[in-house]
Parts: sequence; C-alpha cells; structure tokens
Amino acid sequence: MANKRLLTSVILILFTITMVFQIAATPVQTSGTMDVQILALNDFHGNLVGPTGTITDEFGQRISAGGVEFLATHIKNLRQTNPNTVVVSAGDLIGASPLISALFHDEPTIEAFNLIGLDFNAVGNHEFDDGSAELLRMQIGGCHPEDGCLDGDGFDGAKFKFLAANVIRNDTGKSLFPRYRLKTFNGVKIAFIGMTLEGTPTIVTPTGVAGLTFLDEAETVNKLVPELKSLGVESIVVLVHEGGFPTGTYNQCPGISGPIVDIVNNLDPAVDVVISGHTHQPYNCNINGMLVTSASSFGRVLTDIDLTIDLATRDVVSMSANNMIVTRDVAPDGLLSMLVNKYQTLVAPLANRIVGRITADILRTQNAAGESALGDVIADSQLFVTTDPAFGGAVVALMNPGGIRQDLLYNQSGGEGDGNVTYNEIFTVQPFGNSLVTMTLTGEQIDSVLEQQFVGCGQTSNRILQVSQGFAYTWQASGLACEKVDIGSIMINGVPIDPSAMYRVTVNNFLADGGDNFVALRGGVDRLGGAVDLDAVEDYFSAFNPVMPGPQNRITMVP
Repeated sequence: MANKRLLTSVILILFTITMVFQIAATPVQTSGTMDVQILALNDFHGNLVGPTGTITDEFGQRISAGGVEFLATHIKNLRQTNPNTVVVSAGDLIGASPLISALFHDEPTIEAFNLIGLDFNAVGNHEFDDGSAELLRMQIGGCHPEDGCLDGDGFDGAKFKFLAANVIRNDTGKSLFPRYRLKTFNGVKIAFIGMTLEGTPTIVTPTGVAGLTFLDEAETVNKLVPELKSLGVESIVVLVHEGGFPTGTYNQCPGISGPIVDIVNNLDPAVDVVISGHTHQPYNCNINGMLVTSASSFGRVLTDIDLTIDLATRDVVSMSANNMIVTRDVAPDGLLSMLVNKYQTLVAPLANRIVGRITADILRTQNAAGESALGDVIADSQLFVTTDPAFGGAVVALMNPGGIRQDLLYNQSGGEGDGNVTYNEIFTVQPFGNSLVTMTLTGEQIDSVLEQQFVGCGQTSNRILQVSQGFAYTWQASGLACEKVDIGSIMINGVPIDPSAMYRVTVNNFLADGGDNFVALRGGVDRLGGAVDLDAVEDYFSAFNPVMPGPQNRITMVP
C-alpha cells in the first residue's frame, strides 16, 4: 500500500512538471492586436439601493436606474464578452452614503464591490471624510476602533486596491496608497494611475486630511510616465477624481468645461484614457487625443471602454467608449441581493422611523440668488437648536450647500405614506454627521465670510451658503472679486449689522474649520460645540410639524 501511494505521488509530480513546461512553452502572441475592456464607474457614494433612481436618456426620458444588484449583473454580462476585462472606480466609492451603508461605516459597500470584482478605486475627496486611518482600515480590514463590527460578522477589508498617486504622507514622503497598478494581458502591461483632485483639502474637514499633501494631478501623472515606460508600459489609463461639466446627453460631450479639461490638456501624450468623476456628470469625450469619460453618479451609469492594443508595440491603436444606463430590467445578482437584504433588515428599525411631515417637496435647487428651499429649512433647524443662550445664543446659522445631498420629496419613498418623512430620508439629505459649532464673529468677519462665497475670493465656482430666518443680504453679480456684498445690505432681524459688533453664528464643524475655503470662519472665537446636524433637523421637525418649504427670499442678487 505504501509503495502504491509513493507511485501515485511520483505520477502527480511528473504530471505537474509536464504541465508547467507546457505552459512555459506556450508562446505569447507578439503580433496582431488584442482587445481589452475597461468597465468604469465613479461617485457611487454607497448607494447600494440606488435611491435617486433615474437617469435621463438621449430622448429626454427618465429611466429607472441604479442599485448594486443590477449593476453587478450588467458588469457580469459585459465580462462575458471579453475575458480581458478590468473594473475600475474613479473615486468616492464611499462617503456621503445613505444610511444602509453609512451606519456600518461603509463596510457594506466595500463588501459589495468585493463581490462584484472591482479591481481598482482611485481615492476621491469623500474617501477622506473620516480621515486617513479609517480609509486605511477600508483597505486592510478590521473592526471599527470605537463601534466594532456593527453587523456582527467582522470586516476583511477591500480585495480591490485603492490608488492615490498624488496623496503624499508628510511623515514618510510616500503616497498613502500605491500610485499605480499594472494589469497584464497576453504579455502586455497596462498601467492604471489613480488619484484625487488636488483641491481635496479645501472640501474636506481639515482633520480628515491631516498629515497629507495633495499634489497637482497632471504633474503627478507626467512624472510617472518615464517610470512606466522603463517597465515596458505603453498603454496608460488615468483614474482621477476630478471632472467637468458638459452639455448634451449622458453619452455625449458638447461644450465640456471645468477642471478636467485643463488637467487633460496638460497630460503627457503617452496617456491614452482618462476616467474621471467628482462632478457627478455623465460624458464621453475626446480631449487632446485622449478618451475622457465619466459615469454620472450613484451607480446609475456604467462606462464600457474598449481598447485595441498592438501586441508588438504594446500601445493603444484604437479606443472607444459607451456610457450605458444601469437599467433594472435585468435579473438582480443573487449574492448582491442577499447582501442588500441583510443590511436593509439590520437598518430598518432606525431607517423607517417617521420623524415628521412635509407639506410639499422641499428641494435643494437654488434660485438665481443661490438660495434653496431645503437650504432655508436646514439653516433654520440649526438656528433653532442653538438660539438658547445655554446652547450657543446664536442669531444666525449658515449651511454649506455641498452638505445637502438629496431633496425631501412629498411622495412616499417606501411604505411610510405621502408627506411622511423617515429618518432614512433626512439622513440621506445630511449624511456626514457633522456637529454644530456656535462662534462669535464681528460684523466685518461675517461680511468676509459672505465674500468668500464667490469666484476669485476663495472659490472656483460660486458656493452660496444657505442662511437662517432673519438673516438677509444682497450681492452684486457684476461686482469685483471680494467686493460683491455691500456690508450695509447685511441685516439681522431687519437691523443692519455693525462691522465692529459681535454676533453669535452657528455653522457645522466642517465650515468652522474653514472647509470649502471659508477661511474667515477660522477666526471665530468663544466656540461652543453643539448637537449633530441631523439631530437638529429631527428636533426642528418635532417642533414645526408639518414643515413647509423655505421661502427663498433671504438672499437677493442684483446685476
């Protein structure tokens, strides 16, 4: 019997050696061309069940779209058309997420994309919402240091790789995550460089980016090109969390503008494809000889990029892209359905709790002056919970518009009934969990804050703060940079402010630290921390139920 086992082992060893030599002897094709498929998305933001729900097609029709169960099926079907497939994300895979993901520190989204088979995710600005240590945990796994693993079954981290070529640790001088990764098909190496926008520190809470330096996007890529060429790489794909603003439909690119245009125009011509994000816009462009794409947001669009690579030169000889809507007319992926159902069950008791009612849709759409009905309501809620001297004594509250992520709609989103607002809905509107800070500013400092809303005085595009009841001012569209607001027009309860007088002002901690380039707020003194912004909204609903849309009459714009 022992001899028989020995003979079997020898036969297996010989068989293995034979197979190794056969594989080694199989020639790698070195002439002709090869097709590679890249499937790309961006700005998923933990939208496992696709709450926004629709995308406008080329005929102007709203199409039901999104949901990770359907996204997985579309990706699986496209994989079957080409074995040489790479799946990538251009940032903000997590952060500013709905409750189903955010309550569990975005672990459900990481688990979902492990199941999908994502290869690379370039870091976006929202990946830094909870700081670099938490982002590193997303990669390597382990339970949350304070909350543990809330789903009760541990967390293994991402099987895909985060990339961060232009995010440098100040303590080591090295990138926070790998600068790039290579994929090899038929002996040909393709480089994927990943990075976020250089301006990340201006739109993330300072504590989230502490100890990090963010470098220029184009310069970072261009410095890597010689290194990649020394490795035999001639096909280069950039994943960058920065974008543009086109006109046209989701698969077109007329009149594109914005930061991505300058970035691409400054890239080394060796770059073939730029997969972008951040602006939540869909587009399919050719800029400066490079294919430039973006897939909207929340998993509603998937970009299918096809490259033809010359096997002798290893360079891309043709390329095309197609933005496809992630329709819900395919069978949902079973594994992803199980994951979504698991977390929906865990979160349901909190998510479905009704916090109040609204009388009509309350939208974040801004009027010509920059004021929104929902912005009014949120600013009012923050003033409401900090007016009492014991809780701050505020007379004004200011809210950053970028912190308002969704509308409040009258029609029911689930089974709560029309007009009823659930905790899940107000969480989706404000998913960051910012705490309120009440500080003392002079009238002159308040004027400086308002000036910093505009292009040329701290912003690359106007960023109008939402203001609370009793606060009013006028700004002049044709005014010079940093001179658009006449301090004499700024009123609190109908009284012009005094430049030298002191006023108590409430903002969230993101703004209090100078977020969104409102650096004048860093000068606020006598700071008092307060409630979480979401709790303020819930308290406001309890006190003023039902809540009406804000009046949008507090900010006035003149030519």
